[in-house]
Amino acid sequence: MPLDLPAPDAAARAHSERLAALIRDEIAAACGALEFARYMALALYAPGLGYYSAGSVKFGAAGDFVTAPELGPVFARCLARAIAPTLRATAGDILELGPGSGALASDLLLELERLDALPKCYRLLEPSAELRERQRARIARDCPHLQTLALWLDAPPAEAWSGALIANEVVDALPVQLFALSDAGLHARCVALNQAGRFVWRDVPADAALRDAVANALGDQASHLPRPYRSEIRPLVAPWFAEVARSLQHGIALFADYGYRRHEYYAPERSEGTLRCHYRHRAHNDPFMWPGLQDITAWVDFDALAQAGEALGFAAGEATSQAEFLIDNGLADVFAAAHAAAPDERTRYRLAQEVKQLTLPSEMGERFRVLCFRR
Repeated sequence: MPLDLPAPDAAARAHSERLAALIRDEIAAACGALEFARYMALALYAPGLGYYSAGSVKFGAAGDFVTAPELGPVFARCLARAIAPTLRATAGDILELGPGSGALASDLLLELERLDALPKCYRLLEPSAELRERQRARIARDCPHLQTLALWLDAPPAEAWSGALIANEVVDALPVQLFALSDAGLHARCVALNQAGRFVWRDVPADAALRDAVANALGDQASHLPRPYRSEIRPLVAPWFAEVARSLQHGIALFADYGYRRHEYYAPERSEGTLRCHYRHRAHNDPFMWPGLQDITAWVDFDALAQAGEALGFAAGEATSQAEFLIDNGLADVFAAAHAAAPDERTRYRLAQEVKQLTLPSEMGERFRVLCFRR
């Protein structure tokens, strides 16, 4: 365990152990080696036990990480300017995937109201009952006169609809399959148990599906990579995209996340992949520590995401940096208006810090990218 991580309390450890027992049972059923994608799916989404399914605070200062909407309203106000023309043209809806604390929904509704571009309905795709209540409370607190527009969904809309689909820091949490290239060939990195019952890595020869997926992702780059070389692919990105966006007939689908273009993702210097865990605002590399209590993510391959959208008939734009996206969508005006309305110097300082964190290359500005699809 990394020495600087605060230990969870007894109740949290007991919760984690219940999930660990479930995972051990699956490892036994898988003949001792469980695909990492399945481990990650259970750690994050096992009903009532997974990180995103249970009741702990994930977002903001009291949680494990901070997303762009949690910093303040600037991100949402620029995003509103990006989607307002589509909403006016379609008189359609918004579908937000993974709405988190509800911060983006409340700030976006307020800004769209100012821009005279409110959606007909703001749909929030959120399976977690606990997160739904937090989102309801946030919207009721921040924009009570608009809360009748909010509608929570258990699954993507089945009927055709128009408008804007939004996914901020969602794709990074889709399970990944880990692989290892060595002189002995291609292996899948799986999860096993040692004699003490603790989770450990076990490499097994890659099956045909993994070999094909890795060959498609790496292409000619494979011959230029060092050995050993470890990384990941996200096999669910195409079927997931089809599930959430297939019924969007006219409008835009906008994804914001940390990630790379493919040639950057599978670069020789990135020989240990991008898998990271987040716990109490600390990042580390041990996905086996306290399952259910920490976030597990991997960076996004934006070329794979673009291919998934284009296969459904969407036109993919360029994956621009978050800083460029915000600047192109009115950051200067948003900042000026917020600065002028700030009641005191402390508020103005927080606003300046928010913009810096959103745009500086060393912060979110270059590490995060925004990809917009149109249909």
